[in-house]
Amino acid sequence: MAQYELLLPKMGESVAEATVIKWVKQPGDAIDLDDTILEIATDKVDSEVPSPVAGKLVKQLFQENDVAQVGDVIAIIETQTPNDINVEESITAPSTPQEKAEPIPGIAQLTVEDHKLPQSNFSTSERFYSPLVKSIATQENISVLELNAIKGTGADGRLNKDDLLSYIANRNGGQQVEKAETQSAPIENKPTAAPVITHIPNKTSTTSVSGVDEIIEMDRMRKLIADHMVMSKTTSPHVTSFVEADVTNMVLWRNKVKNNFEKRENEKITFTPIFVEAVAKAIKDFPMINVSVNGTQIIKKRDINIGMAAALPSGNLIVPVIRNADQLNLVGLTKAVNDLALRARNSKLKPDETQGGTFTLTNVGSFGNVMGTPIINQPQVAILAVGAIKKKPAVLETEHGDVIAIRHMMFLSLSYDHRVVDGSLGGMFVRRVADYLENWDYNREI
Repeated sequence: MAQYELLLPKMGESVAEATVIKWVKQPGDAIDLDDTILEIATDKVDSEVPSPVAGKLVKQLFQENDVAQVGDVIAIIETQTPNDINVEESITAPSTPQEKAEPIPGIAQLTVEDHKLPQSNFSTSERFYSPLVKSIATQENISVLELNAIKGTGADGRLNKDDLLSYIANRNGGQQVEKAETQSAPIENKPTAAPVITHIPNKTSTTSVSGVDEIIEMDRMRKLIADHMVMSKTTSPHVTSFVEADVTNMVLWRNKVKNNFEKRENEKITFTPIFVEAVAKAIKDFPMINVSVNGTQIIKKRDINIGMAAALPSGNLIVPVIRNADQLNLVGLTKAVNDLALRARNSKLKPDETQGGTFTLTNVGSFGNVMGTPIINQPQVAILAVGAIKKKPAVLETEHGDVIAIRHMMFLSLSYDHRVVDGSLGGMFVRRVADYLENWDYNREI
């Protein structure tokens, strides 16, 4: 027997540590290649750590809620060496001549070459599948569409090997499970692994108090958000400035182009990429809003990386980042916004995609709110909230005198760190964003 040291893998350029949130395998459990060993969390992104070898889990070197550094040994796995396998085969080898195995209907035989198996284009799926799951699906001729419909019991509904084998057993009357496990596992006669308990993300334990009140324990993400918000308020003296903008031209333009844009780009254009473009332009006009503070030093950022706050189905919040937003046109911003929002809702963001933001945009209007006073996302110094767009009577100045007309109006509110951003800079910045939105070209081509 040999021992394999499982290291905490590198999960992104800016990620140096992770918290162990759940051990899927326990000491003594058998492990197949690519089986999930444990679940980890980096800031707001949860991930699974698969096993690169087959064998038996011998020891866990970190407990749940412990923090491990990238490259740390987190578990010991006992594996079989080639000599061990040869000895086992010689002991279990039959004394009579081995007859040629008859193929089982619907199952690819071990002697079939890889290039003869039907291949599925897994890149068309937005769902993550491990190499082992893909291999079994290919051998069983399961299409990507069929695979997407199978319910998973892994973290965030991820499909693991046991889910797929159970589905195959139910689909084919239980005839193929044994063969599929033989093909996926290099070690025979292993003890049966302990059943994996279904993981329900963000489920909180509750305790009834006197039958009326209820105590709800915060989940891990909510604790992180709470700590981050308290830290921000104690770090930065917050000031908020408000502007009301007439965005009628912008609304009418989007209504005019949205159908053709969706047909051409296969993407829906929302107001968010328009807001991001206006913010990026205003940051270039007022670069001192794109800074962070280190003690008595002001760090002026070269890149304009705009985070967009996104609400998750669990009610928690995550902020994926659009990097170099000023270098993207409106089509590029639309694709980036839609991609990040979709993967945020499906818990498929990579750790690096929530790091490195220099300014944050939050759309409180999506909840029907007309304005808000957002808390700064440290170590940034400003955050912009855009409210709901409402039709209102407004006074317009024309060459023939003032008139009252129905206009699309929206409030913008900018919270900023008064240590380094004074009222003049904060006020001028939010006014400039409003100017870019108010002066939208109705005839703009996209």
